[in-house]
Amino acid sequence: MASRLYAWARWMVRRRRWVIATWILLLAVVGGLGATLHGKTSTQFTIPGVEAQEAQDLLKERFPPAAGGVVRIVVAAPEGKTLTDPAQQEALDGVLREAATVEGVIDVSRPVEAGTVSADRTIAYSDVRFQDEAPEVTEEAKEELATAVEPLRDAGMQVELGGSAMLPQTEAGGVAELVGVVLAFVILAVALGSVVAAGLPLLTALVGVAIGLLGTLFVSGFVEMTGTATVLALMIGLAVGIDYALFVISRHREQLTDPGTDWEESIARATATAGSAVVFAGATVVIALAALAVTGIPFLTVMGLAGAGTVLIAVLVAISLLPAVLGVFGERLRPRPAERKSARGARAPGSWGLAWARGVTRTPAVVLVAGVLGLLALALPAKDLRLGLPSYAAQPEASTQHKSYDLLSEGFGPGFNATLVTVVDTGKIPQDQRQGAVTRLRGTLVADENVAAVSPPVPSRAGDVVVMAVMPKSSPDAEATTDLVHRMRDQAPTIAGAGGALYVTGQTAMAIDVADKLGEALPLFIGVIVLLALVLLAIAFRSLLVPLKAALGFLLSVGASLGASVWVFQEGHLNGLLDVSSVGPVTSFLPILLTGVLFGLAMDYEVFLVSRMREHHEHGKDAAEAVVQGVSSSARVVVAAALIMVAVFGGFVFNGDPIVKAIGFSLAFGVFVDAFVVRMTLVPAAMALLGRRAWSMPRRLDRLLPDVDIEGARLPAAVPAASPYVEKKAPRRKTATRV
Repeated sequence: MASRLYAWARWMVRRRRWVIATWILLLAVVGGLGATLHGKTSTQFTIPGVEAQEAQDLLKERFPPAAGGVVRIVVAAPEGKTLTDPAQQEALDGVLREAATVEGVIDVSRPVEAGTVSADRTIAYSDVRFQDEAPEVTEEAKEELATAVEPLRDAGMQVELGGSAMLPQTEAGGVAELVGVVLAFVILAVALGSVVAAGLPLLTALVGVAIGLLGTLFVSGFVEMTGTATVLALMIGLAVGIDYALFVISRHREQLTDPGTDWEESIARATATAGSAVVFAGATVVIALAALAVTGIPFLTVMGLAGAGTVLIAVLVAISLLPAVLGVFGERLRPRPAERKSARGARAPGSWGLAWARGVTRTPAVVLVAGVLGLLALALPAKDLRLGLPSYAAQPEASTQHKSYDLLSEGFGPGFNATLVTVVDTGKIPQDQRQGAVTRLRGTLVADENVAAVSPPVPSRAGDVVVMAVMPKSSPDAEATTDLVHRMRDQAPTIAGAGGALYVTGQTAMAIDVADKLGEALPLFIGVIVLLALVLLAIAFRSLLVPLKAALGFLLSVGASLGASVWVFQEGHLNGLLDVSSVGPVTSFLPILLTGVLFGLAMDYEVFLVSRMREHHEHGKDAAEAVVQGVSSSARVVVAAALIMVAVFGGFVFNGDPIVKAIGFSLAFGVFVDAFVVRMTLVPAAMALLGRRAWSMPRRLDRLLPDVDIEGARLPAAVPAASPYVEKKAPRRKTATRV
């Protein structure tokens, strides 16, 4: 691999203008497609085949009015007044008449008639039902409704909007994310010792992210995609794009500290060595994210492929656009004499990287035991992991969705926001037995210890589908609500015995079904990822023990990150600091997503760090010294790369969307733990204990595996820079040709 990348980089440098022009053209084309042909991203996390989705499909087919999206107008009376006062009623009736004229609305409930007024008559709600399903309700219609309710605010009432159609769009690009990018630039400037060199990783990463993100938007016009998928593509693409460029540029500038190194030769060798590690590490990220498809869950598959596509572009940028850009700067990136002295000092005995390596490898067994016990302690809260999707309580406290949730809980009890929908398919029940079967079911539901109320049965026009709303006593995120859903579904055989079918759906039931499905898929996915790590690293390092050690370290990192996520988002610690609006279950797809993304990023550091160890070993160092020199020569870059990722991911912790917040926190924490505890501490200690055995491989297996040479052992000898003092040969005289 290294030899081919060496030749490839030379070709890129010599044709740098054409390469840069090609990338600019690609950005323009993809940008045009993404800006003009993009689709609408979804806010719904659904899985075909689960019971809640089957019920929604049944309603859409045979009871369309019950399947439509709902905007719930929640009203609180002014202090000292009630909503049944004539003036308040008149104002409310006028607004509801206006709401009924909004395009797509098929029904607007009247609170007094529908019985949706609280016992103290201070809080009420009206359901504005649309013909279209919740994800299809247009932003224009919701804005029109928001305008229609303004007279109620003018009359002194508090008005908030909730309901299934009011799920907010996931967005990125705020001030917090920008702060992460600024921090990344500062880290780059310190690590590379040059403002110009620090700007190049950001420049190339932004080009790659722009192409990846705009390409993702273009694909959203043809494939249903959640807003979280685009944010994930931005988050991962930016982090790996900066890191991959840092790996190559830091190697290039390290080589240029030798005044005798030709800059074009240095670019080619940096791309061949660090670039090989980038290609291999990037391939692991791409495969890990694409492997999300094995879960069989469409929205997660699309999310993984969107992230994988952006990472693939980041790799291509690092080995094509970046060498061309480095060629444009040429000699100007060579460190000045003071910088060269500093760079040499960084590698001299007594430098912090060397001191750290020697300290870790001096008592490796003690370091290993202490590190493993510490990570297991961090992972301990994960034993209580509960999965779910965030309710409106998790939205920012200033949002109308969160305020509507609080008002409904205050007026109707905590279980109101967890209302479940029981759908009974009575089409195959004899007509004279339908009412009796539904009445018996309702009686059973009313008698449940966690049911506060059950609405009267509402039949479809044809009478073959009946819907009942069930209000629990517990909140949407409570474990008791999950147990209630399972008990309600246990009643299915009684309906089936009469010839019908029973389904439980609604937002809460859908969240429970998604969590259950993802929980079932997690062990399979972790198994695939661990197997993938063993195979890829065995190919990279011609070893069995190195991959085994890497996989175990990765599992410790995932466990620690999940434990920290449970501690914060489920148990409620640090809520004020991280602006977490409400505690609840961990986002259902977070463990799978964290496993896939963190695996790829952890392998980045593993490949870069261990490849430097193997490089020193290939050049004659004994096993122990190769570990020390490998850590010493890569410590600054690995630490800088990890801090950049923590800064980028950490910026998303302050995003208002609770799902993005949880993803940002878990990835930032996971990368920090994996880089500083696992890769920089446990890996050198384990390698020191393994000694020469770390590089052993059974001969038969060694012959079967391809030799990728990511260390550049077979590169040609370095070409020295041309010296201005070398005497030039006189041009050869032309010989006259006799005719």
